[in-house]
Amino acid sequence: MAYKDKNNRAGIAASAVGIACNISLAAAKVTAGLVTGLVSVAADGFNNLSDCGSSIVSLVSFRVSAKPADKEHPYGHRLAEYIAAMVTGFLVLFLAVELVRESIEKLIAGEESLTPAYVYILLGISVVVKAGMFVFYRMTAKKTDSASLRAAATDSLCDCAATAAAAAGVLILQFTGFPADGVAGLAVALFIVWQGLKILLEASSKLLGQAPEKETLDRIREIALSHEGVLGLHDLRVYSYGKGVSFATAHIEMDAALPALDSHTVVDAIERETEEKLGVTLTAHLDPVDLADKDAFETEIKVREIVEREAENAELHDFRIIRGVTAKAVFDVGVPYSCRKTDDEISEGIGAEVRALGFDPVITVDRE
Repeated sequence: MAYKDKNNRAGIAASAVGIACNISLAAAKVTAGLVTGLVSVAADGFNNLSDCGSSIVSLVSFRVSAKPADKEHPYGHRLAEYIAAMVTGFLVLFLAVELVRESIEKLIAGEESLTPAYVYILLGISVVVKAGMFVFYRMTAKKTDSASLRAAATDSLCDCAATAAAAAGVLILQFTGFPADGVAGLAVALFIVWQGLKILLEASSKLLGQAPEKETLDRIREIALSHEGVLGLHDLRVYSYGKGVSFATAHIEMDAALPALDSHTVVDAIERETEEKLGVTLTAHLDPVDLADKDAFETEIKVREIVEREAENAELHDFRIIRGVTAKAVFDVGVPYSCRKTDDEISEGIGAEVRALGFDPVITVDRE
């Protein structure tokens, strides 16, 4: 909890710095634009004002995400940060649209203007400040693993590029007459569109339930298999409700001959170790494996071969034989999402061969 509090404080401080910097830049540029009549400078100032809005969004998101779980939100409020990142992404795209419009207007007008020296100084200071904010946001985002601060860093980089291109374009226009500021504006606008879409895609992917990192899955497997008596692990699922709030479910295979209390003790230890080392709340299901049933073991080998033939990179797990009037082979088939066969096609293909072995198949296909 202390780690989360520290991250929230760092995020709030970074957002406050962003608000102060953007308000200062906005006030200076809008004033200079109104005094000189330079619409582009004033527009850049209003852009900084919108950046101030995104910093406020980030600040609010840190406040909201720090709230503890309650009756309406039993898994906490950490996802608020991804919503804030999406809002920032939309603001970045709005900036790109405005920049495209402004650049086209400049290309059509093709007017030459004399720009006071202090305007260039102001734009230069703006580039330096925005570059500094980019570095500051990025460093803080790495420490806190904050999606909203990464988005703010990207936004600052876009602003830095936009201001630098505008200054360079005005210089070229003033000394050569070539409408370089309009061309530069269009190029920067395309860059900003790309950055805005990246922010939106990353944040929306996490909100939709992005696949967990392979490192997390490997660490959970490593912890489980390190405990004595564990034969295997399957059906591992990890669910994230924001940074630092993750849950997982898994099936742990152990010898059915072991006393139930002993098996439960091992599974309980795996759950505690996963929580302590990874911060992931694991709920594990015990799958007893009858190692003494030689017939079932031989049948499992045959069914495993069938599964591997029917679906590439597929895995067989949770296999058991239920004997009765008609013997049933009950098992799960783990299939990668890259497999082009449908679940029904896989189940029907495997089922036909299992019936040929004299068993009534009960198959569950899992995409893993």
